[in-house]
Amino acid sequence: MNQSVARSLELLIALQDGPRTLEECATRLGVHKSTVLRLLQTMEAERFVTHDAQHRYRLGSRLFDLANAALSQRDVRAVIRPHIEQLSALTGQTVHLAAYESGEVVYIDKIDARDGIRMSSRVGSRAPLHCTAVAKVLVADLPEAQRVRIAAEIDYQRYTDQTILDPERYLAELEHARADGYAQDRREHESFITCIAAPIRDGSGAVVAAASLSVPHVTLDERGVFALRPLLLQATLAASIDLGWAPAPEIPPAEGASE
Repeated sequence: MNQSVARSLELLIALQDGPRTLEECATRLGVHKSTVLRLLQTMEAERFVTHDAQHRYRLGSRLFDLANAALSQRDVRAVIRPHIEQLSALTGQTVHLAAYESGEVVYIDKIDARDGIRMSSRVGSRAPLHCTAVAKVLVADLPEAQRVRIAAEIDYQRYTDQTILDPERYLAELEHARADGYAQDRREHESFITCIAAPIRDGSGAVVAAASLSVPHVTLDERGVFALRPLLLQATLAASIDLGWAPAPEIPPAEGASE
C-alpha cells in the first residue's frame, strides 16, 4: 500500500476516538509534524477531516456521506439471512422476515421449520397489519400520528377467535411492542400458530425489518414459544449490528440505589 495512503487511513482511524492536535497525530504516526500536516491539509480539502480554532483535528462530513452510502448499498436481506438461518437452526422453527413497504407489511424472506408443519406463507405475500407479530413490530416504529391513522383505517378482518377487532386494542398492542422490544401473535392470524417477532434496525436506529418465530401449537404452547424469545432477540440484535446499528450501552444503577 502507498505510504501516504496508509498514513492517511491510520489518521482517520486515530480520529475516530476523538479530536487530536497536530502533535498528537504526529506522535500516533511516529513521523514529523510537517508530514502529518500535509496529509491533514489534503484530507481537509476533501472534507475527510476538519479542525477547530484550537487546531484540534476531527473527522469531517465526507465520512458521514460515505458511511450512509455504504449502508444504503448493502442488501438488507442478504445481511440478515445468516442470522435468521441460525435462528431457525437453533430453534427448529419457521422464521419469517418482513418489511413495511408503502403501507403494507411484506414477507421478504422465510426459513421453513426443520420438521413438522409447513406454513402457508410465502415470500412476497402480505401480512395483515392487525394480527401478525411482524406487522405489529413494524407499525409500532412509525410516528404516533401515523400509527393512529393506520389503526383507524384497518379493515379488522376476523381470522380466529383471538383476532384483534378494534383500533383501541390494536394501538395498545403497538405500545406494548414499543416498550417491550418485541410483539406477539397469540393465535390471532391462524388458530394453530403462535408467533413472536422483534425489530431489526439499521445504522440510523430505524426499524427496517422484523424477524419472527412461528410455531404450531401442537409443537409448543404459548409459554414454550415465549421461552424462545432470548434466541430471537439475540438474532435480531446481531443482524442490527451488522446493519450498522450501535445500541446504547446499559448504564448500571448507582451504588446504594433502591431496587
